[in-house]
Amino acid sequence: MKRQGIKVIHNYTLCKTAAEVWQAIEKIGDKRGDLPYDIDGAVIKINSLADREQLGTTSKVPKWAIAYKYPPEEKLTQIKSIELSVGRTGRITPTAVFDPVKLCGTTVERATLHNQDFIDDLDVRIGDTVIVYKSGEIIPKIRGVMKEQRPEDAMLFKIGNTCPRCGSLAIREENTADIKCTNPNCPAQLESHIVNFVSRNAMDIKGFGIAYVKGLIEKGFIKDIADIYALSEHREALVEQGIIGKEKNTDKLLKIIEASKQNEPQRLLTGLGIAGIGKTAAKELMLYFKSMDKLATASVEDILLVRDMGSISANAIVSYFANESNQRLLNRFRLAGVNMKVSDAAGIISEKLSGMSFVITGTLPVLGRKEIVALIESHGGHVSDSVSKKTNYLVAGESAGSKLIKAQNLDIKIISEKELLEKIKG
Repeated sequence: MKRQGIKVIHNYTLCKTAAEVWQAIEKIGDKRGDLPYDIDGAVIKINSLADREQLGTTSKVPKWAIAYKYPPEEKLTQIKSIELSVGRTGRITPTAVFDPVKLCGTTVERATLHNQDFIDDLDVRIGDTVIVYKSGEIIPKIRGVMKEQRPEDAMLFKIGNTCPRCGSLAIREENTADIKCTNPNCPAQLESHIVNFVSRNAMDIKGFGIAYVKGLIEKGFIKDIADIYALSEHREALVEQGIIGKEKNTDKLLKIIEASKQNEPQRLLTGLGIAGIGKTAAKELMLYFKSMDKLATASVEDILLVRDMGSISANAIVSYFANESNQRLLNRFRLAGVNMKVSDAAGIISEKLSGMSFVITGTLPVLGRKEIVALIESHGGHVSDSVSKKTNYLVAGESAGSKLIKAQNLDIKIISEKELLEKIKG
């Protein structure tokens, strides 16, 4: 490969024993900080092409190679300030701002501090030197404080009882660590609410970025999520002011907004931002009630009949639809022509797996995870991420882990991909 001018890794090691493999892994780990590129692990491969052929591959990975992951890279840095942001539910979140450090190939200068309890438990102060790492090589987090390096002028930090965005009263919710703004019209909440509504998991209005959201709110075009479907009425003003862009960009976004009216209602439900109701719960609710109107008039007892629905979520739904302003919001969606009913062709092919709950684990020989989930749901089944007493079947593939053990302990029936396909055919 070198002779052909192909770029190769120069410091690979040929190992003949397991001990030599570990020595090579440790050697690479010791020198990873000196490499001209970033790594998060080392790969061990069988060298014989004949052995590779015999071992074969799964649909996703070769059986003749495995990765060893090193512990997360950590760096020391100093906290310069702590900023506060407000989410769509009014929750105030503190974020540490520190001297930039390079972690896993990117420059990091911010990390969430979650809430006041986290700040107090960690005893982190402005001016402190802290240990920063990336969780899963992606999300920056603070592991600890170097208290022996604490300067004399290090400042304690309290979130306080005032919203940093609108100045309204902020209170700590009972039995939680959350401090929330009490103003339902707080502009920060509206921004986050709109961003959630147009996101991929909700109405999936592509191209509706945060800059457009802020601009449309600032200019008074959007005061709530239903106003999104009234933007077409202001096309000329939008083009003239250039908030979204000129004619081409404005018309493109308005066209995508119009098309989103035909989405299945679980997307609308997800976008409403009801506490505890994400895309999975919204899908189950819509499959059960078939329309937003029926859900809006359902009692707590009715909602508790839906699979995996608990009392906290059920009460949150009832409270949301009991609110008059939310009822008006729903009516505006209805008048705008937003789909509120589950269509007859919502992907259900048969009811052969109706009432059955499945969990998928390991690598399946033919289908990927998204494909197998879609297949089960299209035949009326339910797929969960975790094994419980409610699970009917565990579909197990190669390299099945802890889910398989738990299913065996709970005496849950374990089937292969082939057996599942036969069950559907049967």
